[in-house]
Amino acid sequence: MPDSHSLRIVHCFRAPVGGIFRHVRDLIDAQVAAGHKVGIICDASSGGDFEESMLGEMRGKLELGLERIAMQRQIGPGDAVAAIRTYKIIKKSRPDVLHGHGAKGGTYARLFGSLLRASGSRVARFYSPHGGSLHFDLATLQGRFIFCVERLMERMTDRIIFVSKFEQGVYARKVGEPRCGHALIYNGLANREFEPVTPGPDAADFLFIGEMRALKGPDIFIDALTRGSAMSGRALTAVMVGDGIDRNHLIEQAQAGQMSGNIRFLMPMKAREAFRLAKVVVIPSRAEALPYIVLEALAAGRPVIASQIGGIPEILGEASPALVKPEAESLSGGMVTAINDLEGFQQLLPGTQVLRQKFSVENMAMRLEAEYFAALGR
Repeated sequence: MPDSHSLRIVHCFRAPVGGIFRHVRDLIDAQVAAGHKVGIICDASSGGDFEESMLGEMRGKLELGLERIAMQRQIGPGDAVAAIRTYKIIKKSRPDVLHGHGAKGGTYARLFGSLLRASGSRVARFYSPHGGSLHFDLATLQGRFIFCVERLMERMTDRIIFVSKFEQGVYARKVGEPRCGHALIYNGLANREFEPVTPGPDAADFLFIGEMRALKGPDIFIDALTRGSAMSGRALTAVMVGDGIDRNHLIEQAQAGQMSGNIRFLMPMKAREAFRLAKVVVIPSRAEALPYIVLEALAAGRPVIASQIGGIPEILGEASPALVKPEAESLSGGMVTAINDLEGFQQLLPGTQVLRQKFSVENMAMRLEAEYFAALGR
């Protein structure tokens, strides 16, 4: 690719875990393949061995480097030191595009991109919320303050990239219709992810995979498994894959409900490896934008049960029987229905051809690249 078409892109986000990390990895693969020079700035204190291995695999691709600094989830005194370090790294990278993901990454990218522009650099400032600050309640003082800040930050934003219609609608309702450029670009999957995955002969009934924290609903999953066992008259089994601040508490919850013998807790692993461990993938989240795990499971041919929240109905269809309320009673009913007729339940889910048309990584990267060039006036 000619140099005039090659961009210097820096992605800034807080924690190298979950959907944001997956999203950035996909973008980087596509952007590097397109001839762009890419770098990452993220938190140094988040993630475990699995995330470290994933970052290690990426290092060789990142011409602009991989920089890790301490970034707190909540605003605090440590932000000043982190901000100064981040600005110095960004300035040294001389980016054409600063793309912030999530609340903290979005703040850093837009603030420091604006400082660079004030000093004469031409840099495009992009922001992808990925839920982030939009999860706050508009009725609370904290929520109103955060949404006021989001509104003010639009003055420093060239493009907001939403990953679902739901996220776009929440932003309009809580913050207001964007007064800067914006676009809806769905998350995408690579062709290799449409290869079917077959569970092993000793597969459990259900799989939870994700961060072990309240937002992702692992406690709902455990309660629903207990209820489902009582409803079905047999001990339903599960595997829970992931790590996070609530992991020990969840193990205690399983023990207290006498379900510890029915649930295996495993540390993070690649999604397709985890899909082999169970027959049905469950996403019991309390809040989401457009979770990759739903797309990955469907593409791998695995039945899915998911909360009827966020952008999930945009994947499964508004009337899908796979959608449940993010509460144990509703989820347990869906789990029993699915496990009693796996083949029939599978036929009610979107096929791979539908997914390929709407959620491809090629389309995601191509559309985002077009937004980058448009923001730069090229």
